[in-house]
Amino acid sequence: MPRPVTLFTGQWADMPLEKLAPLAYEMGYDGLELACWGDHFDVDAAAASKTYVKERWELLADHGLTCYSISNHLIGQAVCDLIDERHRAILPADVWGDGDPEAVRKRAAKKMITTGKAARAFFNAKPDRNGNDSFPAVVNGFTGSSIWHALYAFPPTSQDFYDRGFKDFAKRWLPILDAYEKFDVNFALEVHPTEIAFDITTAHRALAAVGNHKRFGFNYDPSHFAYQGVDYVKFIRELGPRIFHVHMKDVWWNHGDGSVGVFGGNTNFGDSRRFWDFRSLGHGDIEFEDIIVALNDAGYAGPLSVEWEDARMDRVYGGEEAAAFVRGVDFPPSKIIFDGAFETK
Repeated sequence: MPRPVTLFTGQWADMPLEKLAPLAYEMGYDGLELACWGDHFDVDAAAASKTYVKERWELLADHGLTCYSISNHLIGQAVCDLIDERHRAILPADVWGDGDPEAVRKRAAKKMITTGKAARAFFNAKPDRNGNDSFPAVVNGFTGSSIWHALYAFPPTSQDFYDRGFKDFAKRWLPILDAYEKFDVNFALEVHPTEIAFDITTAHRALAAVGNHKRFGFNYDPSHFAYQGVDYVKFIRELGPRIFHVHMKDVWWNHGDGSVGVFGGNTNFGDSRRFWDFRSLGHGDIEFEDIIVALNDAGYAGPLSVEWEDARMDRVYGGEEAAAFVRGVDFPPSKIIFDGAFETK
């Protein structure tokens, strides 16, 4: 069977889940990838209350939907970042606290552990689970990075400086990953500029930093590779077993007026001068059939989750079109050797 098609609710968090759920069903989705902000998924409530998780599942089921993962990008970003005033806008008050950077990082790490506990409680309560599920419990998110600011820097950045950043990442995330091992939950980093891993090489380096911890893998999203010049199919070929979740999102590049480069020129998304911009599925330059073939070769059987981002398009129109696009591009792998039919013995 083709993979289930889900919608990441992060870009819809302004809409209460009770309104988004029926809309997502109408747009053609099988389920939701629940964001841990807005009112979509409260990790503290889920970790502490069986009633809360039961009610979440009932809300989804009432609208013909399911769920395979939750996502806590905003909290995860603060675990390793150099904290500044921008973080206050994305963090809950109990994580921001007094804004002391190291205290914020520690509280964010603690909340990410709570997120893993919440995910386990939530997926344990999945209807018709019967103690078994074809997909593991997954928390998607960001890690933050103490070295992103020095990526393209003068004075020059030494490898020793980068090494310290990866050691800092390991120090802060290994306790989280060890907790996820106890919870039987996988963490999937969305490889992305501003994170500890933002391309193929840094993804390998991040894995090595945490000793190839079995609970550390990736939320694959091709849109974050292509405009950088990174081979987004090669990522699957090299790191397929570590892909715990997949975002379907399109991007175009080399479409600006030549005045803004790959770093964005301090412009907003949707500015016609930009070299690159996120696009609704099928409206960018990503070759999705190549991705599906590679995912099939890698044995990925999890959901294909639409992360809808397009500054030029109405999101309901785009969300509905994107669900249909994913169903049109996805296909199951062959279970036979096609030229074996020529054998006569």
